Amino acid sequence: MREALREAREALAEGEIPIGAVIACRGRIIGRGHNMTERLHDPTAHAEMIAITAATEAMGGKYLPDCTLYVTVEPCPMCAGALNWAQIGRIVYGAIDPKRGSSLFSPSLHHPKTGVEGGVLGEECGTLMKEFFESKRK
Repeated sequence: MREALREAREALAEGEIPIGAVIACRGRIIGRGHNMTERLHDPTAHAEMIAITAATEAMGGKYLPDCTLYVTVEPCPMCAGALNWAQIGRIVYGAIDPKRGSSLFSPSLHHPKTGVEGGVLGEECGTLMKEFFESKRK
């Protein structure tokens, strides 16, 4: 999760919403990303989407069942859907997203075999988001 936070801080430095993601497999990071929606003028350029693309390229295939995504904020429905299609083995997120998080949906948007764990470094991840949006409102 510390590496995902590093990615989130990079997004913040670029003026993006500070969300970072890394995908690890067999003890090494194979994909990383941070929000790039402003830079790329692309509403789909979320941290998770960029990390998925990098990870599947590194693995040489579209499925990631032996991999874990670490992301600073709970995935949105779009990212949860992409993670479902990638059949990611595990999702670990920091801060809960009470407005747009994938946990708001029932049935789950995640692949049936995907394990999900939330709240890891949640306070630190949430503070980064809170401070970003507070600075935008000033």
